[in-house]
Amino acid sequence: MKRILAFGDSNTWGYDPATGQRYDETIRWTGLLQKALRGQALILEEGLCGRTTVFEDTDRVGRNGLAALPSVLKSNEPLDAAIIMLGTNDCKQVFGASSQEIAAGMALCLAKISEYVKTKNILLISPICLEEVALGASYHDRSLAVSRELSQAYQQVASLYGVGFLAASEVAKASRIDGEHLTESGHRALYEAVYPFIKMRILTE
Repeated sequence: MKRILAFGDSNTWGYDPATGQRYDETIRWTGLLQKALRGQALILEEGLCGRTTVFEDTDRVGRNGLAALPSVLKSNEPLDAAIIMLGTNDCKQVFGASSQEIAAGMALCLAKISEYVKTKNILLISPICLEEVALGASYHDRSLAVSRELSQAYQQVASLYGVGFLAASEVAKASRIDGEHLTESGHRALYEAVYPFIKMRILTE
C-alpha cells in the first residue's frame, strides 16, 4: 500500500468556519481522497491550524512547518508521495512577508521533503485566496494581495524543483463566513483536483 503524506495547515486539518470544529473524514479533502483510493494508499494527515512555511508565531508555539518537517517525515517513513499546502498563515500582517518570501520558505520545505520523497511524487498546492471578510487583527489589505500572488510564486518554485503543482484558488474559494477556510464544497473540489495527480503519478508506479 502506498503511503502519502498530506502536510498543511487548518485547511488540511479540516477547520469548519461555521462551527470552529473539525470536519469529519467524510468531508475533509484528505478523507475523500482516502475513500477514493480504496485501500490502494494510506493518506497520512498532518494538518495543523496556524502552520506556516518557515515563520515562528510567538502566540502559537510549534507552527513553523520547516521546523516540524524532519520529525513528521521521519515518523511517517517510508513515504511514496507527499502533498504540501501552506501559505495562508504566512500572509498574516505580523510576518510582513511578500509572496516571494513565502515562496522561498516553501522552497526550503520542498528541499526537506525531497530528502524522503522523489520530487516527481511531490504535489505542491498553493492555497485558496483570502477574502475581504478575513480582514481584522490578523490580516490586512496587503495580506489579501499577497495571498492572490502565491499561485504564481509557487508555480515558479514547483518548476524549479520539478514537483507537481496545483492552485487551490483555481478550484475553490474561502468561506463567506471567515474568508479563510474551505467550505464543504471547497473540500470536495480540492479532492477532485488532487485525485488525478495521485492516480496518474503514484498509483501507476
